[in-house]
Amino acid sequence: MKTNKYPTKWNFKLLLGKEGEKGLDKISQKAQEESAKFVGKWKDRTDYLEKPEALKEALDDFEYWARNYSADNTANNYYSLRLAQNQNDTKLKAKANLAQDRAIKIINDIQFFSLRLGKASDDKQKEFLESPLLAPYHHFLEQLFATAKYNLSEPEEKILNLESQSAYGAWVQMTSGFIAKEERELKVGGKKIKKNLEEILTLASHEKKAIRDQAAAAFNDILAKYVEVAEAEMNAILGSKKVTDELRGLSRPDLPRHLSDDIDTEIVDIMLAEVSGKNSIANRFYALKAKLLGQKKLAYHERTVPIGQADKEISYGESVALVKKVFTNLDPEFRTIYERFLRDGQFDVFPVKNKSGGAFCASGLLTHPTYILLNYTNRLSDALTIAHEVGHGINNELQRKKQNELNFSVPLSTAEVASTFMEDFVLKEVVREETSEKKKLAIAMMKLNSDISTIFRQVACYRFEQELHKTFRAKGYLSKDEIGKLFLAEMKKYMGPAVSQSPGAENWWVYWSHIRNFFYVYSYASGLLISKALQNKVKKDPAFIAEVKEFLSAGSSASPKDIFAKMGIDITDRHFWRAGLAEIDEQLTQAEKLAKKLKYKI
Repeated sequence: MKTNKYPTKWNFKLLLGKEGEKGLDKISQKAQEESAKFVGKWKDRTDYLEKPEALKEALDDFEYWARNYSADNTANNYYSLRLAQNQNDTKLKAKANLAQDRAIKIINDIQFFSLRLGKASDDKQKEFLESPLLAPYHHFLEQLFATAKYNLSEPEEKILNLESQSAYGAWVQMTSGFIAKEERELKVGGKKIKKNLEEILTLASHEKKAIRDQAAAAFNDILAKYVEVAEAEMNAILGSKKVTDELRGLSRPDLPRHLSDDIDTEIVDIMLAEVSGKNSIANRFYALKAKLLGQKKLAYHERTVPIGQADKEISYGESVALVKKVFTNLDPEFRTIYERFLRDGQFDVFPVKNKSGGAFCASGLLTHPTYILLNYTNRLSDALTIAHEVGHGINNELQRKKQNELNFSVPLSTAEVASTFMEDFVLKEVVREETSEKKKLAIAMMKLNSDISTIFRQVACYRFEQELHKTFRAKGYLSKDEIGKLFLAEMKKYMGPAVSQSPGAENWWVYWSHIRNFFYVYSYASGLLISKALQNKVKKDPAFIAEVKEFLSAGSSASPKDIFAKMGIDITDRHFWRAGLAEIDEQLTQAEKLAKKLKYKI
């Protein structure tokens, strides 16, 4: 048994210094002063729009501001983290709202710089992009010029910033807030117990069919209660986006996502087409799962029911040691970064009342520490979550060594590469050490379930979003029944005939928060498929890990397409995406063979 010797709560002195929260007012005041200083120096100047030398000075100033202050980001980062530890602390919420208000004001004051620079003439843009003096900011400028054609005037952009909360945020928060408060009484272990929404959803995948069906009925009842509210919300935010897209002259509703993610629309379209074209893989997986469970069909909520006991018990100390072992084998620097996170108090580990669910990795600015939130409950899946989130953290740390603040980010198109890369290597180690073939099948089905959901389900969701925006713009308003029909059509395509689109499933879009973060979900699929390509190269040649580290340190200094091209990977090629899908196909074939060997009737 491995014991844990590391802190299990966040050390905020890394972010705030010795004074802690008491010194936050000084930090915020300094951020406002530095923002005003930048505005005062550059607001009335135009030389940076004409001369590379002046632009270099301006960008150096802008990078310094962004790296150290960036719209009072320290306060926003701190309160965001504290609220993750206690979601119902009203005093924290008030302070967070004030910090957000200050940030919006700073953004509105300082956005003149990027808006004016973006409108430089074509000749000047070419001159700036070819200037060796501006090389550290080359791709930042490329991105700025690419998106500038869709910018509005400075006053109009300010208005959109200010009204975004009421036109979008308040609607989304209303629906999610209503649903989050709901509880239902369920009979579990012979006792009737009140369960909250997340607990109910977890029980909908319980190994006992009676319990999962009862939980699904309760979950469907909650969604049905608020589906009319969600209908109004969805139409409001679809309408708001339609107006904004029309004002900006955008040709398709998902184009802003592709621009912000620094990925060509053609690449996304190729990936979507290849995944959708292989829905038969997901269909086979659910057919196998139904047979392993001894059912003719799975109900919609039974997609994630585990097969066997894959999610074994494992202490936090044991998980720490497992992940450390894998990272050591991959690259010593991975282990060094991981150990520093553990030693310095950059993990918040265990679930407590009012703590945010799930897990995440956060790093506000290049000068901020990485913080990782877990909800560790002694399961194998928790060990994989550690590897996943630390993957994001390692991505952050490697960037810090090479990039300036304007290049310190990972586009969503590749954000999940580092995380799934690390997670999969940890899972491979678990499988390697396992001797029971039944347990190996259980783990294989658990992994396939995750990969199918990450790739095929998320692409189906993206397709649903495309149809949602298209149909709304044609009709002007969509009823809950119309939305549900569009939703089920896409879900059915990827799930196939082995999954019943059972009563109530038509409302599961109500709960799916990603649908409100328009066209975000493709990044899960692209990230995992790219990750699998890198994993295969490392398995064939361990020295390729040096190339992986180059990618992880590149940040946004070049487009994903160009970064991968340097590594010999062409993400514009359909065969690249097919190779990743072929690996999922092979994993499924191996699971089918193992099930037959174990005498399952398939």
